[in-house]
Amino acid sequence: MTLVLICALIGVVAGLMGGTLGLGGGVVIVPPLIYLFHGMGVDDAVVAQMAVGTSLATIIVTSASSVAAHHRAGYVLWPVAGRLTVGIVVGALLGAVIADRLSGVALTRLFGFFAIAIALQMLIRRPGRAVEDAPRRLPGSAGLAGAGGVIGTFSSLFGIGGGSLTVPFLSWCRLPMQNAVAISAACGLPIALAGSLGFVVTGWGRPELPAWTLGYVYLPAALAIVVTSYPMAKVGARLSHRVPSAILRRIFAIFLIGIGLELIL
Repeated sequence: MTLVLICALIGVVAGLMGGTLGLGGGVVIVPPLIYLFHGMGVDDAVVAQMAVGTSLATIIVTSASSVAAHHRAGYVLWPVAGRLTVGIVVGALLGAVIADRLSGVALTRLFGFFAIAIALQMLIRRPGRAVEDAPRRLPGSAGLAGAGGVIGTFSSLFGIGGGSLTVPFLSWCRLPMQNAVAISAACGLPIALAGSLGFVVTGWGRPELPAWTLGYVYLPAALAIVVTSYPMAKVGARLSHRVPSAILRRIFAIFLIGIGLELIL
């Protein structure tokens, strides 16, 4: 029961941060799960993989809701999302295989570096100029599939929905921000599905895993996080219109740098 309550609290924070700052859940979910699983006495060899696999499983639900909202608003360019998804599915499965081959310590440190990179991006990012009238330079089908493969691999490896990678790429391609965010949401669902499946398959039968796991996915934690993160994301979205997001972004970025350094060291 204590574990479920802690995971429910993680879900509250993940939902609020996602709704307020647009952060992918994995950045918020993975670090505390690593600490939590260590506290449970889980073998070090599988702690990081469990945290990442569980994070991806929670993103399935939140991504489905986000995709539906963006689709209703008419911002999802499905042909672009479809071409990206071809590579994303392959990359997400590859990311799960790579994570399985890495040691738990190596994966933990990699996530620490990733957390610091995201934090620095949050600190130095400036609002971009409007690109609606700029010439678009989307690559062809092969280029989009290749970009999707890279996005899917790193997203699955770190247990994120891919927004921190997909949105900058599409913005660089001169897509309007509304479309970039909507396509990123649409791509987050196949990342979560394929990545979760990969972590279930690669973790199946590992003797170090505790009870109530499906491969590397720890079901009690995933369910508790989803129950609270889903409604709190809506609360966070409302708060974003009242609280200066720049201040929250800087505070969270500094906190994330501290977590990243702790995971690395």
